[in-house]
Amino acid sequence: MKNNSRRDFIKATSLLAIGFSLPSFGKTETIVHKIDTTNIATLGLELNPYILINDAGKITLFNARPDMGQGTYQSLPLLLAEELEVTLDQVEIRNTDGQGKYGSQLSGGSSSIRTRWTPMRTAGAAVREMLITAAAKKWQVPVNECYAESAKVFHKPTNKSFTYGELVEEASKLEVPKAPKLKDAKDFKLLGKSVPRPEIPSKVNGTAVFGLDAVVPGMLYATIEHSPTMLGKVISFDGAEAMKIKGVKYILKTERKMPHRTVEAVAVVADNYWAAAKGRKALKIKWDSEGSNKISSDAYYADLKELGKTAGEVYKGDTKGDFVKEFSGATQKIEASYQTPFLAHAPMEPQNATVWVQGDKVELWAPTQGPDGLIPEVAQYLKIKPENVKVNVPFMGGAFGRRAYYDYVMEALHISKQVNAPIKLIWTREDDTAQGPFRPGMLSVLEGGIDAKGSVVGHNHKIVGASIQHQVFGSPLKNMPDDWASETANVEDSPYDFGSRKLSFHLAKTDIPILWWRSVYSSTTAFGQESFMDELAHAAKIDPLAFRLDMLADSPRFTRVLQVLAKKANYHAKLTDGQAIGIAVARSFGTIVAHAVTVSKDGKGAKIDKVVSVIDCGMTVNPDNIKAQTEGNIVMGVTAAIKNGMTFKDGQAEQTNFHQYSVLRINEMPKVEVHIIENSEAPGGVGEPGLPPIAPALCNAIFNLTGKRVRTLPFEIDNIV
Repeated sequence: MKNNSRRDFIKATSLLAIGFSLPSFGKTETIVHKIDTTNIATLGLELNPYILINDAGKITLFNARPDMGQGTYQSLPLLLAEELEVTLDQVEIRNTDGQGKYGSQLSGGSSSIRTRWTPMRTAGAAVREMLITAAAKKWQVPVNECYAESAKVFHKPTNKSFTYGELVEEASKLEVPKAPKLKDAKDFKLLGKSVPRPEIPSKVNGTAVFGLDAVVPGMLYATIEHSPTMLGKVISFDGAEAMKIKGVKYILKTERKMPHRTVEAVAVVADNYWAAAKGRKALKIKWDSEGSNKISSDAYYADLKELGKTAGEVYKGDTKGDFVKEFSGATQKIEASYQTPFLAHAPMEPQNATVWVQGDKVELWAPTQGPDGLIPEVAQYLKIKPENVKVNVPFMGGAFGRRAYYDYVMEALHISKQVNAPIKLIWTREDDTAQGPFRPGMLSVLEGGIDAKGSVVGHNHKIVGASIQHQVFGSPLKNMPDDWASETANVEDSPYDFGSRKLSFHLAKTDIPILWWRSVYSSTTAFGQESFMDELAHAAKIDPLAFRLDMLADSPRFTRVLQVLAKKANYHAKLTDGQAIGIAVARSFGTIVAHAVTVSKDGKGAKIDKVVSVIDCGMTVNPDNIKAQTEGNIVMGVTAAIKNGMTFKDGQAEQTNFHQYSVLRINEMPKVEVHIIENSEAPGGVGEPGLPPIAPALCNAIFNLTGKRVRTLPFEIDNIV
């Protein structure tokens, strides 16, 4: 893989650069910089350019959020392009490299468009205004007689024009506008349109560069034999037979550094991957697995159920009225628990990293969701300066949260440092499935009180399970709940008008490594919340849609989504015998999504016939991508509901590959319709919000079909009658 340094690139191409800095998930702060073009070295080291233009007219736009298939390679540059008045076929797109000057570069939490909608457009508009002002000065005409279009500035009365390249030197001498005028949505030429994603052809023809494609001269290949159990330690290892395999260079002890613990492993290093893999199979290792026999998913869930019987830590801001009083006086009292499994991420590209540790410097080619977060961790691990860490960011073949956890990179670093050579580390599919980290298994314990009129006078939701904040980030959570566990999927600041409500969290500790999974806790809490809403509706003898609409009367966006869903899914139409429909709605990551799932009897089980989805994500970038992401969420959500979860016995994962941890196949995919609500609300996320409501909508449909309530996932859809 050709490796041009950032500085070389800037020296060769840049005369004008505009950038900004902003935090990850909080309030955005726009800082637009004027660039001193007399000092190219300073330009390369100290600023955060998102737009580069050279005097030949070449335009380079930078994507600040790594692309794992969710489309940021197009969507973020498209925000710049819209205001800059260029199309994507007129520019080159490059990924940022983790340097702090680019602001947060973490792809996660469906945050890319949510946090960068205004700042990226502002950066594009500032450059556009500077170029227009430069043209007006050259023509000696009023600025209001000039306009930008298709990488040129035109003079209205004469139709004269300059290319951006012809204006860039003069523009770079101007003051940067502090508050450039942004385009009105009605004038958008790119945003809100189905613009083809520029990287798709390369992903189809095989020219796109993923982590596994990295090639460094002289690199060696490594594979690692991890302990089969969570707490395993290496007692001894014999690599004699492995060293006999042609191409094997080293057998060495290494380590897997996770946030909550470091475990031992054995690496095989060879001059090709096939030799390394054969050598690994020839290893003889004795493991100490003492204590692992206490780690099992059965024991974990037993613990959750006991914790669910006790009072947890209350979310003070999400408590309304006196639940205990209202519940005790209710006409009907409904209680239920909903359980969701541990899940593997299962990206199509297994974990890999290519690294070269050279003394106090290191260069990495790493498919990672957060290059800016990786740099300080690498620096700390190697005890070097952050500025001596260079990260190259390729495309990722899926991630779903997994590639924001850097254990596989640290493994490669540990090996490279020992053998003093560039190393490409590749995990096998079995490593990827069985080693984790995993979505934590969770339990939702719910209580609801209904009065004689069918109104919910009390609602109590206990969230029970392991905490990512606790295990990964070391938060003690002493006398306080995990705010991440409640922040999405109708749980935090619930839109439902319950008479009284209480929300609490119970921390369950585990040695099973955990991490966020697509939609984080929303995929677990929404299953309980929206399934229980149907239970309450049936107990009140009210149609589930009407039941929700009544409690969402003061939430117009929710109401509109459900009304559109009812129309598009023909919710009120009479179904044929042996068919049923179920619905669910959830707000997560600033976006509201509702699904209607139609199922039919199929032997002893059921078949998913159709999924109709309605999504309100505010102002949109690319409708085609919104639909694609929603469809992907449906695939993952249905898979998590009816396929295999991850289970553990004696500290060891019982699933190792797709034969045991299956995913939805194309012949199992139902017909899907996705409808987008058009409005001028601030943009919400798209990559994850379609996932939380799919499992409850499906299970509500199953109840309407069979009368059987599914409260534990996954369930056997082929055997429910």
